[in-house]
Amino acid sequence: MAIDFTLTAQQRDLQLAARKFAREVLTSAGAAESLATPEERFLATRPIYEAMVGAGYLRKCIPAPAGGENTGLVDMAILAEEFYSVNPSVTLTMLGTVLGLLPILFGGTPEQCGRLLPPFLKKHGTPLAAFCFSEPGGSANADSPPPGDGVRTTAQHIGDDWVINGRKKWTSSATGWNRKGADILSVVCRTDPNATPDKAISVIAVEGPSSGIVFERAINTIGHRAHLVPQFSLQNVVAPHSNLLGHEGGGLALTATAFTATAALVGIFGVALMRAAFDFALRFARTEKRGGVHPIIQHQAVGYALADAKTAIEAARYLSWRACHALDIQSPAAEELAVQAKIYGSETAVRVITDLVRVVGIESYDHDAPLGRLLQDALALPIFDGGNMGIRRRQLHTIFMRPDYDHLAASGAAA
Repeated sequence: MAIDFTLTAQQRDLQLAARKFAREVLTSAGAAESLATPEERFLATRPIYEAMVGAGYLRKCIPAPAGGENTGLVDMAILAEEFYSVNPSVTLTMLGTVLGLLPILFGGTPEQCGRLLPPFLKKHGTPLAAFCFSEPGGSANADSPPPGDGVRTTAQHIGDDWVINGRKKWTSSATGWNRKGADILSVVCRTDPNATPDKAISVIAVEGPSSGIVFERAINTIGHRAHLVPQFSLQNVVAPHSNLLGHEGGGLALTATAFTATAALVGIFGVALMRAAFDFALRFARTEKRGGVHPIIQHQAVGYALADAKTAIEAARYLSWRACHALDIQSPAAEELAVQAKIYGSETAVRVITDLVRVVGIESYDHDAPLGRLLQDALALPIFDGGNMGIRRRQLHTIFMRPDYDHLAASGAAA
């Protein structure tokens, strides 16, 4: 067996093209973060998102069998690192759209894919999709049986339609560019009030715009300042019965599959932020004397801090790549590795960027320096896409309790 993290020629081309596009196009999206309101900031990124779609990058995130150009999660990780290191907000708008499409890609029939995906395969426009899972009051216990609430959004089967009522929160781009809803909302809802949680929850695709989508507020987030995460309600929103994704009652399994696929990418988000912070801190240390004789990189404490940061970046990247590869080849260890990549990459990013703030010192407290913004963006990583404390560690705990669990499987050395 050979272990080789060398990129293929095609992956290297993707990396360099994405890096060039990020520097030339995504950099300008940063100006949006200085606007007054969350919606103003989000709307200001629309031309940048349109340029991403026009350059074919959304297509590169959709699997080839579904009509896109993506060949696996490793390629997604390469692309995500280049984009997210330059502008996390608009990158999250694109990847949040991919997350919104995952229930269709994983659970949709050929007819559903052929009907719902075409707008996202074109190289023009600004199509948005959203995975409507989280709800006000929290969703870490989405499968909680009575007297717990679990998923509170409901869908009634009336005639040939589903009629959906409930509230959602923290869903990327869900209310769209005009508060009427993204082009596709994959809505997690309760379709059988009397069934056990593993049979009560389903995912239904809602095609926007819809007058039943009622905007409540745009959350004024700490980081990702130009990315929209709204709170909204669904009031008698109608979707055809044929828009049920997967089978009725299979929503929790479909949700788990989608979020496992994205977990390793959150690890890469952490890598991207650490990489941007390290680049700034290294240049600062090489040039700044801070009133002394020599650049501060010659001080042992600074050198050691930079060494620890760079080591953490490389470890997080390769764990995430390993997880992506395991998912691509459908390894039995894929779920474990993906969750570990999410936990390690996200929490390491917060720690490493904080350490680099100490290296730079008071200058990092100036908005003209990027470290404050990078730390604000990093703070979201341990708590979104399945919070590390409420969900991700529980997933690992559950894996460890399985009677057939082999702790050597993730290393490829199963007994």
